[in-house]
Amino acid sequence: MDTQDRLIESAQELLWERGYVGTSPKAIQQRSGVGQGSMYHHFDGKPDLAAAALRRSGEQLRALAEQQLGGPGTSYERIAGYLGREREVLRGCRIGRMAQDPEVVADPRLREPVEQTLAWLRGRLAEVVAEGRAAGELAAGPDPADTAAAIVAVLQGGYVLARAAGSPEPFQQAVRGALALLRTP
Repeated sequence: MDTQDRLIESAQELLWERGYVGTSPKAIQQRSGVGQGSMYHHFDGKPDLAAAALRRSGEQLRALAEQQLGGPGTSYERIAGYLGREREVLRGCRIGRMAQDPEVVADPRLREPVEQTLAWLRGRLAEVVAEGRAAGELAAGPDPADTAAAIVAVLQGGYVLARAAGSPEPFQQAVRGALALLRTP
């Protein structure tokens, strides 16, 4: 892994663990094993590195989601696979947590990869929901875009409930509830 990748990966982990304010350039340098000169050679500063880290986290989230959503099976099975995939539930979502960080949402450059990733996820889920409804695999209901937004809200809210309880069970309960609502009668 080259220096730039080590910096981005370290920033990704620290942002996930500590948020933007809690992620200092010094902590990134220590985690990555990269000196200050090298960091500033590759990035203009903390905001530039954080934006790169958030873009990469978004790319990784999209790739993981697409594995299930674009894979084989019925629409229901693909959505269930996505919602039920193994996750570090108590750590929360790398992207969703950033939407709760006041420094990230206040800076358009930092907010953009968060907003784009969540918009992509809503759009991709809406496609799968529409496909499933057309095939009679999913229950009829509101507009697929509304259903997709509800699924993403359940997912993100499930993370919050699990973190508050210190247990993955509230997350799993939210996923089970969302999947039950999608089933055809």
